Amino acid sequence: MSISKSSTPRIAFTPGEPAGVGPDLAVIMAQQQQGAELVAVADPALLEARARQLNLPLELYEYNAHTIPALTGAGRLAYYPVSLQKSVTAGSGDPANAAYVLETLDTAIALCQNKECQALVTGPVNKGLINQGGFEFSGHTEYLAEKNGATHPVMLLATEGLRVALATTHLPLQDVPAAITRDLLESTLQIIHADFQRFFSIAKPRIYVCGLNPHAGDMGALGQEEIDTITPTLEHLREQGLDIAGPLSADTIFSPQNRSDADVFLAMYHDQGLPVLKYAGFNHAINVTLGLNIIRTSVDHGTAFDLAGSGKVDANSLQLAISTALTMCQPGGDVHA
Repeated sequence: MSISKSSTPRIAFTPGEPAGVGPDLAVIMAQQQQGAELVAVADPALLEARARQLNLPLELYEYNAHTIPALTGAGRLAYYPVSLQKSVTAGSGDPANAAYVLETLDTAIALCQNKECQALVTGPVNKGLINQGGFEFSGHTEYLAEKNGATHPVMLLATEGLRVALATTHLPLQDVPAAITRDLLESTLQIIHADFQRFFSIAKPRIYVCGLNPHAGDMGALGQEEIDTITPTLEHLREQGLDIAGPLSADTIFSPQNRSDADVFLAMYHDQGLPVLKYAGFNHAINVTLGLNIIRTSVDHGTAFDLAGSGKVDANSLQLAISTALTMCQPGGDVHA
């Protein structure tokens, strides 16, 4: 395939759950000029219906790899057609559209793997509806890793002045201690180190690492994982030249001084690090997947069925996800929301 070359990048956008706020976000983004051509991978009839519901202008044109990318804005939006399985009412999710949601993801991933699009930005999905539709799905991060042949994806969330990566993602809390192995920690930290160099031009990223247990184990009184696994791994990586602090107690690691010193924090599990991140920047944060062979960013919020079609959707997180994807396409900037 001969694909047109241009200084304007193309970004594939998957609106996610069709009854949620994702289609609203696509329509809203079409009103604002972006630094890229945004290609909504979706059913065009869904986008048109949501635009009418929001009373916003929308001129759709079908994506063509052979044309020069045009900046999104002024109510114009490119689309790559994927057909819904069942008609949609804003706010009323239906597992019958689970296959549609996954097809939009598969299509957008292929566009990035084929270099037709330079990055993927994802809207919110509903894991429960996808599973009810007959598909095993634990989250975007794991799904993208499988489709990209990535053995170890790393979830990173970022807001102004704070970035938090996760050693484990969507695991039940009871399964976390066994998952924290030397191999997992070493791979996670090496990916963070390499991708911060690659995408964000930080020559030697400073990484602060949480302990797993309260008070980072308190010298073994509150758990052995720090002594047996975490500390030896960090010492080994420091010997290799990585700039790592820890393990540190999770209840004090996010102090203002540490936030000033660190480029990124590593939490051991989802709800250890993300409540702090989301408190600091709810609706002003983004999700980035490190360790893939494509660039992927995302909003930091869910499907918000109660807001779908209401005209009250805050598109700030999506705008920041797009901006960060552009930064990653052209390294040299900074990742923050």
